[in-house]
Amino acid sequence: MAYDDLRGFVRALEKAGELKRIPFEVNPYLEITEFADRSVKQNGPALLFEKPTGSKIPVLINAFASMKRMELALEVDSVEDIAGRIAELIAMQKPEGLLGKLKMLPKLADLAAAFPKTVSSGPCKDVILKEGQFSLKDIPVLHCWPQDGGPYITLPMVFTRNPENGKQNCGCYRMQVYDGQTTGMHWQTHKQGAEHMRRNQKAGTKKRMDVAVAIGADPATMYSAILPLPPDLYEMMIAGFLRGKPVEMVKCEMSDIEVPANSEIVLEGYVELDELRTEGPFGDHTGFYSLEDEYPVFHVTCVTHRKDPIYATTIVGPPPMEDFYMGKAIERIFLPLMKLTCPEVRDIAMPAEGIFHNLILVSIRKSYPGHARKVMHAIWGLGQAMFSKCIVVVDEDVDVQNFSEVAWKALNNIDPQRDIEFVMGPVDSLDHASRLANYGSKMGVDATKKWPTEGFTRPWPDVITMPDDIKQKVDAMWKRAGL
Repeated sequence: MAYDDLRGFVRALEKAGELKRIPFEVNPYLEITEFADRSVKQNGPALLFEKPTGSKIPVLINAFASMKRMELALEVDSVEDIAGRIAELIAMQKPEGLLGKLKMLPKLADLAAAFPKTVSSGPCKDVILKEGQFSLKDIPVLHCWPQDGGPYITLPMVFTRNPENGKQNCGCYRMQVYDGQTTGMHWQTHKQGAEHMRRNQKAGTKKRMDVAVAIGADPATMYSAILPLPPDLYEMMIAGFLRGKPVEMVKCEMSDIEVPANSEIVLEGYVELDELRTEGPFGDHTGFYSLEDEYPVFHVTCVTHRKDPIYATTIVGPPPMEDFYMGKAIERIFLPLMKLTCPEVRDIAMPAEGIFHNLILVSIRKSYPGHARKVMHAIWGLGQAMFSKCIVVVDEDVDVQNFSEVAWKALNNIDPQRDIEFVMGPVDSLDHASRLANYGSKMGVDATKKWPTEGFTRPWPDVITMPDDIKQKVDAMWKRAGL
């Protein structure tokens, strides 16, 4: 049964021994970050700070910071189970006979659960504060790193609406708190929030764009905000699919935007279409500070929240951190969808040190000359995978989850001048090394075995292995030798 809210997830974490309550005062200025960073790097638990300095609202962090916690969050034995459900839906055929129809019922139930459900009210409306009744400074927003431009909301669900078709989108964008009523809105140019803003600007019918920000909900709904989905696939539908139960949505007080009814805190307001303000620096997931830049401003006009809300947050910085585990789940869950475009792909891996967009390892079933390069370019054309700075393609017999094996075989298999390709294109806004903001070079490495049809005429040697019968014989002698 899906979690009803964040509190249900907190109880599950605690029951599983995955949560530690901190009963004494800890400062949101740097101190909570240091706690969270140490905990994740020491494989420690999620943390619930019950007395953050200057606020009555507890802080939950590192709730997703291990694969076990990701499995608890998504209520599966393994995130591969979700990949399997997606693969089954992709392979779904018209049923033949009564037995075929009965077998399809669970899959249809998955689809039925995906659609969000609008309700008249919800717990997020327990307390309603209009202008003059609230201050964002009452929320224990973390000032994460010393050089940060200020405190940042780091795990929000930001809801906007496409003015052309009325469809909502939900994204996760950091929000620098400027004062009690305004924040930055880090809409990078490639993100849907920025696209909705551009479409509003083009329409020219309004000076303001309604925005709502939900903080804290059941874990599948929170997680859906970070997923790299196609523009018109609504994150709340995927949340419903993940949790096997529709997400209940409620209309905001000040606009027609809908937010999850089980949210802990909701910030309602607007973005002026012609207003920018300096945002940053910010200690980012790259492990470096992203530079200050000009971004839209979010004006908060109403705050609603549950009674005794919990502030859910995260930090990013030198890997591995909580976002690595969230990204690892994305890697596993979305592999079947990547295979729709690239059926030759056997597996992919994104090492923590590659911070998602700097390195993707791909194993393929190679079928024709230049096949590895075809896969590189296909990945560069797939949504947010377009930001991949380095793609290394290996043969299907290489385990890309074993980074030592990949490095060994790839470095043996390449002639650098022949097998490394450079291309130009869009890069992540946070890439501080690119020659221009949002634009730079990327590298593909063909580390597959080279074929005569690719111009390679020398013999290609076999990997050194020992016959199985010798291994089995020595297994027995090994024990006799007392080894």
